[in-house]
Amino acid sequence: MDPDSSWTDGPRACFDLETTGRDPQQARIVTASVVLVSPSGDVLREWEWLADPEVEIPEEAAAVHGVSTERARAEGRPAAEVTAELDDVLAGLWDHGVPVLAFNAAYDLTVLARENERHGLTAPAPLPVLDPFVLNKQVHRYRRGKRTLGALCEEYGVVLDAAHTSAADALATERLATALATRFAELRQPAARLHEQQIGWAAEQAASLQEYFRRKDPAAVVDGTWPVHPRP
Repeated sequence: MDPDSSWTDGPRACFDLETTGRDPQQARIVTASVVLVSPSGDVLREWEWLADPEVEIPEEAAAVHGVSTERARAEGRPAAEVTAELDDVLAGLWDHGVPVLAFNAAYDLTVLARENERHGLTAPAPLPVLDPFVLNKQVHRYRRGKRTLGALCEEYGVVLDAAHTSAADALATERLATALATRFAELRQPAARLHEQQIGWAAEQAASLQEYFRRKDPAAVVDGTWPVHPRP
């Protein structure tokens, strides 16, 4: 593919995790999905994993994604194996220049980075990554209301079936990113260039949010590193 053409003109993949909790520094992988789609959006290949996170899955997390501790232990594969296989799939995509789309990518890729460290593995270098959460905040910065995947899918007419399953959320992420690029011409550019821009955009967005939070809590900190947060 022409390196100067838009990412929308080529194949792309989408990626999502469901985990044990909200803190990406501590959360463990429960389910993972990667979906590869064609330039026209047809699904070419899917990968799915169910892991045993080796810790209790809190009830509030299980209520979101539907996987209990008992099911993960009975049906899930060892977390180290799942992490290694997920690494291989993502590395293969990035090695071929295929952009990987992830909603709020800094969460999922930070979880993956910490899992790799936990199991003595090396996470693949995440490039290029496209994040509809960061992209939407950049091109529609004064939008009111929630910017959850569900809320943005509803706004852009993207069908999100079986929300909070990793496969459904992954594919919805690709559909949302494509809808954003259709509406906002500045997002139709090479994935590698857009990746670099998102690093700066995410930092600016976090600084703005931190300033807002500090009106009530002077010690509030919002990490604006993207696409992976460093270990604290």
